[in-house]
Amino acid sequence: MSDYIVSARKYRPDSFEHLIGQDTIARTLKNSIQRGKLAHAYLFCGPRGVGKTSSARIFAKAINCSHPTEDMEPCGQCESCLSFAEGRSYCIHELDAASNNGVEDIKALMDQVQIPPQVGKYSVYIIDEVHMLSQQAFNAFLKTLEEPPAHAIFILCTTEKHKIIPTILSRCQTYDFNRISVPDIVRNLRNIADKENVSIADESLHVIARKADGAMRDALTIFDQTIAFCGTQVDHQEVLRNLNVLDYDYSFRLVEAALRSDYATVLLIINEVLSKGFNALYFVVSVGEHLRDLLVSKTGGLEALLDFPESLKERYKKQSEECSVNFLYTALSYISACESGFKQAANQRLHVEFSLLKLCFINAKPDASQQSLSSKPAPSSAAASAPAPVSAPVSAPVSAPAALTPQATVAPQATAAPAASATPQASVASATPATPQASVAPASPSSPATPADPPASTPPQAAPAEPQPSAETGRARQRRPAALSLSSMMKEEKELSGESKESTVQDPLPSEADVEKSWKDIIAMCQASPVSSRLAGIFSNAPYEISLKDNDMFLTIKVDNENTKKWLEDKFVLRMQTKMQQALGTSRARLGVDLIPAEEVKEIIYMAQDKAKKIMEDHPEVSHLVVDLELDS
Repeated sequence: MSDYIVSARKYRPDSFEHLIGQDTIARTLKNSIQRGKLAHAYLFCGPRGVGKTSSARIFAKAINCSHPTEDMEPCGQCESCLSFAEGRSYCIHELDAASNNGVEDIKALMDQVQIPPQVGKYSVYIIDEVHMLSQQAFNAFLKTLEEPPAHAIFILCTTEKHKIIPTILSRCQTYDFNRISVPDIVRNLRNIADKENVSIADESLHVIARKADGAMRDALTIFDQTIAFCGTQVDHQEVLRNLNVLDYDYSFRLVEAALRSDYATVLLIINEVLSKGFNALYFVVSVGEHLRDLLVSKTGGLEALLDFPESLKERYKKQSEECSVNFLYTALSYISACESGFKQAANQRLHVEFSLLKLCFINAKPDASQQSLSSKPAPSSAAASAPAPVSAPVSAPVSAPAALTPQATVAPQATAAPAASATPQASVASATPATPQASVAPASPSSPATPADPPASTPPQAAPAEPQPSAETGRARQRRPAALSLSSMMKEEKELSGESKESTVQDPLPSEADVEKSWKDIIAMCQASPVSSRLAGIFSNAPYEISLKDNDMFLTIKVDNENTKKWLEDKFVLRMQTKMQQALGTSRARLGVDLIPAEEVKEIIYMAQDKAKKIMEDHPEVSHLVVDLELDS
């Protein structure tokens, strides 16, 4: 039979000095032993594999050690230490609460507590996974835990502190164990690798440490698994393949491709990662962590936030110098949005590809062909049919680009001022929109240039020779806006289709009879719809009047309630007015709501008894009849 022992057991800490990553707790326990201030109950809680049970064993050995060191470490040579190491100690007892969680087990423990130790000063009871005890077992344990014998000390260990009842927590000194940092795990693995004669790089140890997620026992287990796969000569790529870990190189390559705006390489990297069986979301998260580490590396004084070997830190530092802060910030926002929307995406691969492709266009510049096209306004049909365009030197930047349309042409000036004397207040030939058939006449030296609208039968005049543009003219043209605004384009379309807002044609005024008929049609429409039953009732019962106001025909309905008036104005008046205008074919029909004066509001009687009283008040003979017939009033 093989004598092989796994590293998690072989290199388990047997003294406070060998306890990794829990220096504060170790110091507190040693001080309590040195000063003789021992509590009767301790609670060690924290994640798995961080040294809770190991610390309890070391603490129990140090308490009963006959010859502790000056630093309060167990000597390992006395009878108490030797008996514990050989598994025959009668003063240190371990109980697994996961398999002994009943009331009977706690009662047996309570009977055992009464027996004093044969060797040493204290009987120490280590109860592991104490959160697995039942509610009845906890209640049975309360009295003994609060007032145990003087020689009894309880050490409770758990990974789920929230499952322990408050009455137990209040009786114990609580020690919270932290996750072990990556550098501490790497340092311990390096020592073990040297003892086992294993050749492994720091980057591989760093991968194992990050995979362990702060648990030393997990790190030692993964270390044994790696050696079993690779042997004593460990290759980094084999470690990645064995542990199914995504290599940092993918993130470095992706960021390099994004900085070059090489979206094809980004797609190939994504495909390579997915073809190796990695989850798409896992890759996105790793890219986000990589961008975060680049931002930390770029900022001085934050080196402590990076848990990397020195060789990897240098690589991060080098790539961070190539990235701007704006690039990293924008890229992180894209990655965060991709993570949040990943589960809702119908095509998750496309969602990831599109999000990572966005990184390629953060620093991307537009193509030269796009710049040249966007710097020229689109020619109109009139300009295309003209023999030759008229160009004029511009002495000042154009300050109102919205007034320029594709049909507007600037008339040339008679004399051009020198470029050196040009000022922003220099006169510029006025430009107004023209129809596609309009041509521009050259301006005379004595009068400013104005566009003329010749008759349709007038043949187009020959345009004067186009002067050579000067350097100042070229700079002015470059400063001219590249494209028209959306509002100016819509205005141009309306002008060309004869739908200009400046039309002098006015809608006809509807008659009162037409407005009244349209209103009755609206009421009938509301009555026909079951959804508008309340609205139909209001419109049917509300009085209305039709009058001429401000050259428009107004129909005003009257209601007796301010809330009803506000409800109608907010929800329905504008819609009903639009329906009325569409039915009448004019925009000069208006709809409004007004309140009935309080003195004109009629009392509405709802109950039968109230109706009877109202009838008797209005008709006294009815009241006499009620009395004569002895009716119930």
